Amino acid sequence: MEFVAEAAALLPDLQKLRRELHRDPEVGLDLPRTQKRVLDALDGLDLEITLGEKTTSVVGVLRGGRPGPTVLLRGDMDALPIQEETDLEFASTNGAMHACGHDLHTAGLVGAARLLAAHRDELPGSVIFMFQPGEEGCNGASVMIEEGVLDAADDRPVAAYGIHVAPGQFGVFGTRAGTLCAGANVLSVTVHGKGGHGSMPWTAVDPVPALAEIVTALNAMTTRTFDVFDPVVLSVTQLDASTAVNIIPASARLRATVRTLSRASVDKMIERTRAVAEGIAAAHGCTADVIFEVQYPVTVNDAAEADNAIATVRDLLGDERMLVMPQPGMASEDFSFVLEQVPGAFIMLQCSSPGTDLSTAAFNHSPTVLFDDAVLGDQSAALAALAWERLGAK
Repeated sequence: MEFVAEAAALLPDLQKLRRELHRDPEVGLDLPRTQKRVLDALDGLDLEITLGEKTTSVVGVLRGGRPGPTVLLRGDMDALPIQEETDLEFASTNGAMHACGHDLHTAGLVGAARLLAAHRDELPGSVIFMFQPGEEGCNGASVMIEEGVLDAADDRPVAAYGIHVAPGQFGVFGTRAGTLCAGANVLSVTVHGKGGHGSMPWTAVDPVPALAEIVTALNAMTTRTFDVFDPVVLSVTQLDASTAVNIIPASARLRATVRTLSRASVDKMIERTRAVAEGIAAAHGCTADVIFEVQYPVTVNDAAEADNAIATVRDLLGDERMLVMPQPGMASEDFSFVLEQVPGAFIMLQCSSPGTDLSTAAFNHSPTVLFDDAVLGDQSAALAALAWERLGAK
């Protein structure tokens, strides 16, 4: 099947869609304008369309002309609450930004739907197109699973695939069998003391120094507790204390993201963060409340499906375009919830513009990150080929 050539013909339309999405990003589970753009882009493909009730998801089912199993392809659609700082002509100005490339994921999945729909009669089975809101911390995948995305074609998919973009050498895909992405967890620590006037700290029990000490202690604890071959990444990203410069607050809070590659690390982190926070708080005459929320599980590729994906992309684009990743990454993905129920593979796609200095290129979630949407043709072709080959089309 000539998916690469066919996708190249679609590229201008896919780039136009991606740039419309990029210019007008939406955050979270409620993406009405994004949903409408996706529905408009799928119009005329004769898909069975289902819209989410708890979120603005779109599920499209393509019924092939021949009997066979079902494969699921997924693209997430939500943006981040980041003020964009690029000089793109189509840069967002609404205080949100597609800083993780989900605009490309959405446009790429539309491209795959168009490619496969054009060959419906030859397709032995069905394809579920999962357009998902709320990947960025809102667990949109679980919402869609609860609403039946895995049963949208009547029988459960035999495989599920997704592609995620990142800066790096243009057009190079990468994946691996087994663990691909870390699990995501959220740590919250609230230190309680006694409020007072900033000019008389001896009359208060100040929770701020205790919180500051906990921040540094958590980082030291992580590097001294966990095996480097089962790594944990902890980053304190939010601090909240007084409402005015001259007020010693009664409480102060931190929040941190914690990335883990095993359940054993999660259990140990729960135990150690509590011990560190409560111990330091007590040394300052304070108390501490510690909440550790397990957010997304580890993303684990099925070995056979990862091998299938590697072989399919190499056959489609050449050996040099698909790399086997030597180790997992520490970012997280709620596609992990799909892969807990359906064997499949998640694939990374690098798409910095040719000539970019990759040593200084901004990464995902940066207000200055750039993705080259010229990759959309090959991205769409790869998604279509993954479904086509897995269904055994000839």
